[in-house]
Parts: sequence; structure tokens; C-alpha cells
Amino acid sequence: MENKISAIKDLFANCPEDELLGLIKDYSSDERESVKKIIHSAETRLEKLKAERARLEVMKFYENKYGECELICGIDEAGRGPLAGPVCAGAVILRKDVEILYLNDSKKLSAKKRDELFDKIKELSLASAVGLSDNKRIDEINILNATYEAMRKAIDGLGKKPDILLNDYVRIPEVDIKQVSITHGDAQSVSIAAASIMAKVTRDRLMDEYDRQYPGYGFAANKGYGTQQHIDAIREKGLTPIHRLSFVGNLI
Repeated sequence: MENKISAIKDLFANCPEDELLGLIKDYSSDERESVKKIIHSAETRLEKLKAERARLEVMKFYENKYGECELICGIDEAGRGPLAGPVCAGAVILRKDVEILYLNDSKKLSAKKRDELFDKIKELSLASAVGLSDNKRIDEINILNATYEAMRKAIDGLGKKPDILLNDYVRIPEVDIKQVSITHGDAQSVSIAAASIMAKVTRDRLMDEYDRQYPGYGFAANKGYGTQQHIDAIREKGLTPIHRLSFVGNLI
């Protein structure tokens, strides 16, 4: 009997969501308490999926508002505030006929979920790209202009010219594409949310690599931000080649 229950549990766990309701009906007459618990869990799963789809529909407001545009591109950045490393910008054109569940502001997602969504975005989007401006460029032209530069690189990297850009907060200079600046855009637009994930995951992975190159600064944990451990390491060990001189002048 235990094997049978175990098999049913595996069946529900591996069932595609569009077949789950039918599976629930198939086992609805089973009076065993273990099966009833499995069915209850499946019903809860469907309710959560329903709520997630409703949330995503709200986040498609701007995509629907500008639905006459064929290529809608979300733009967002990661890494404007750290003391070290590049600023990264993501650009994503989502397919209108593809659903990617759990897209959200990257800061609201776990690292594991961001990694999962990063792969899905690359696989399922019509186009995606990330642009970077390194610390030397940030020191040369300041962080705001370096961010704009990274965004332009990301747009150029798409291989397709968008019809419209949905930007988180900013308006990007030197771009001949219609732009819509959205406050808290990464929480209000699926396209911007996807771009924020692309930018943050790319930058986080770079900082993990820098942690191996420059141990002792905690880059894997702090991602270059000015934590006390990071500041103490700067004062004890000095600067690395990836530090932004314009950001750390008062620390050395």
C-alpha cells in the first residue's frame, strides 16, 4: 500500500499543471487519507498558480497598453551603488505568446529562483542581452553615464531594434527609440522584471568570479557593496583593480 501511495504522490508531483485538474478528478473518489492529502496539496498548487497568473496579468499592464508595438523591450540595471565591479544593464524582448511564471523585481527573488528564471528568459524570450560598463569607465564618465552606456550596449546586443523601450525610472540619452520611463518598473512590468533578472544574475556571477580572483573582500557575499567586512578589507589590504576610485576615495 505504501508503494502505491508513493507512486500516486510521484504522479501528482510530476504532473504538468494543465493536466493536474484531470488527475485530481481521477483520484477524487479515493477515500484514503493519504490520497486526500495529496489531492489537497494539488488543489493548493492550482490556487497558487491561479494567483500567480493574476499577478502577472497586472504586471502586463504596460505591455498591453503598448500592445500595438511588435517588439517591446524591458530595460533595467544592476550595480549602480557598489564600491567595486561593473554596472550591468539587461534588455529583454519577451515573446507575447510565452508565459514565464514568477517574473518579478529581481530583488524580491531568491538567488536560486533568479538563476532558474535567467535560464528561462534566455531560452524563451525573443531576444535578450546584457551590457556592461566597468569600474574604470564609471570613474571616467560617472556612474549615471556609465549606466546609460551599459543600457545602450544591451540594446545593441539584442540583434533586433525594439519598437519601444520600457525603462525602470530612467530615460536613456542617445537612443532613437520611443521610451517609457516607469517608476518601480521592475515590479510593474514583466519585461523590465526580466531585464532586471538578466542584469543582476550576470553581475552576481561576475562578482563570484572576482571573489576567487581577489579573496578576502567578500565579493561573493557582498557583490561589491560597502559592507563593514568589505570596508575593513579595503583599509587592511588596499584596493583591487575592480574598485571604483570615485566611490572609495574617503576610505583610503
